Amino acid sequence: MRIETKAIEGIVAITPPRFGDHRGYFSEVFKDAWFRENVADVTFIQDNESLSAEPGTVRGLHFQIPPFAQGKLVRCIAGRIMDVVVDIRTGSPSFGNWLSQELSPENGTQLWVPPGFAHGFATLVPNSVINYKVTAPYNPQHDRGIAWNDPAIGIRWPVDEKAMVLSDKDRTLPRLADLPNFPYSAKQTKD
Repeated sequence: MRIETKAIEGIVAITPPRFGDHRGYFSEVFKDAWFRENVADVTFIQDNESLSAEPGTVRGLHFQIPPFAQGKLVRCIAGRIMDVVVDIRTGSPSFGNWLSQELSPENGTQLWVPPGFAHGFATLVPNSVINYKVTAPYNPQHDRGIAWNDPAIGIRWPVDEKAMVLSDKDRTLPRLADLPNFPYSAKQTKD
């Protein structure tokens, strides 16, 4: 598996190899022992999947606070998305910074989003499906989010704002400055 360390500490893009022939390809998209040794020593407890029918759908930016903070391993299994993460770890050198990664079935890339990051995405084509593993269960009392258009973060979404498809919840999320502190520890990342 190919690992690409991203500009924000802790974020890693993983591209599993594919073995193909005239029929198509085969790929091992996740190996627990390899992931623990090379990326993060975590336990995934659940797989989630979401379909966004319309291009220009923006979901996020979502996260959960401790003790239900979630790490996510995200991949796109149909369509194409721009996956976005924002560092929300108070005291982190990259606090408030964001980065994006295009995910699609064609590129096969997955994005590791550790606890301490808000996560969201924009669909670039119709009927985009993401599948992601999480390290903690959903807990509504610990569920939080940041406004997708917070000017202090300045995400450059690939969709015109007037054409975006948003949930009512995502339209009313607070700004980063209005959130409670999320603890930062350099030990959260793999050396």
